[in-house]
Parts: sequence; C-alpha cells; structure tokens
Amino acid sequence: MVFPLSPGAKKMKIGLTYDLQSEYLSLGYSEEDTAELDKTETIEGIETALHSLGYETERIGNARSLMMRLFNGNRWDLVFNICEGIFGDGRESLVPAILDDWQIPYVFSGAATMALTLNKALCKRVVRDAGIPTPDFCLVRSINDLEKAKPDFPLFLKPVMEGSGKGIGEHSLVWTEEEYQAVCCHLLKRYDQPVLVETYLPGREFTVG
Repeated sequence: MVFPLSPGAKKMKIGLTYDLQSEYLSLGYSEEDTAELDKTETIEGIETALHSLGYETERIGNARSLMMRLFNGNRWDLVFNICEGIFGDGRESLVPAILDDWQIPYVFSGAATMALTLNKALCKRVVRDAGIPTPDFCLVRSINDLEKAKPDFPLFLKPVMEGSGKGIGEHSLVWTEEEYQAVCCHLLKRYDQPVLVETYLPGREFTVG
C-alpha cells in the first residue's frame, strides 16, 4: 500500500513496471496471448493516483526495460510493479527477483510468492498442506497422462499457469471421458503447459485480490 506523503517530506520517486498490451500486439502476439497485460489507461490511472498523493513517477516498462535502466544507472525509491510477463513459468516473479538483487523496494508480493501462485497445482498443494479445503485435482502433463487416475466427473479443466480466464470457456466443464480427452488435448497443444483437472464446484465465483 502507498500512503500520502507527510507535509515537508522529501518527494519519493516511484518507478512503474508493467507490460503494455499494445507493445506485444504490435509484435504479432494475439489478443488472447496478451489478455493479462496492461492498457495505457491503466498506467495513466496509477500515475494520476500516485501524483495526487504527492509522489513523482517514472514509467519503466517491462522487465527488459527495467534491466536496461538499472545498467544505465537509473534508480527509484520504490517500484510499483504490475508486470505479468509473457514467457515461462517464472514470468511474474522476474521483476521482483531483479529488484531484490538490486535492493530496490517494491509493492505487492515477492518473487517466491509470485512464482508459487502462478502455478495453480503447486499453490493448491501448499494450501491443502495448510489444512485449507481445495477441490480434488490431478495434473495432465502430456497425452500419456490421460489414462491415469483422476477425480470423478464432472470436471473442470484449465491451463495450470494462466490467469484472466485464458483457456477457460464453455468447453472447460466436462462430463464424459470423451470430452475430457478432447479438451485436454486441445489445451496441451494450445498453451504448451500442463492441464489442471479439478472436481467441478457449482456456484458463484469470486476474485479476491
């Protein structure tokens, strides 16, 4: 959380790290590929809010821009990080890890938490070990796993390391073995990552953050 500056306090310089969706779209990535990335108006909104609290801001951009600026000698009192990344299973933890190495404070979670929560299967295991109920699940890493034991139908299928609803649609809820195998094969091919298979929980869905 960022608080208003006290009267007479030195104005802090806050760097903004983010992945701008339009930049990746211009490189040929699709709307779905970039669904989690930020729009210009989001960055402008954050800047406006921080300026209203008395802070100075500087747009940094993505992880590569951050590294270039650090090597060029740029520094900030604090970094407001909303980078999602687009490559690999450690993409959300990359910016926090870089900032940790350069001993620059930042808002939101650290590298370990970001890496854990991106991988839903690992996160579910930690939650389960802490005694918090979570639906039964298994992980399909390849078509060779389709015949392995899984929870009872109906099942809900989704990529194990995505957010913003990527890979989720009407096809995600499966009731038969035929549907299960077809959807798993589609998700494995489309997202090139394991498929999280969970017992379906009916009811309303809430996002907490």
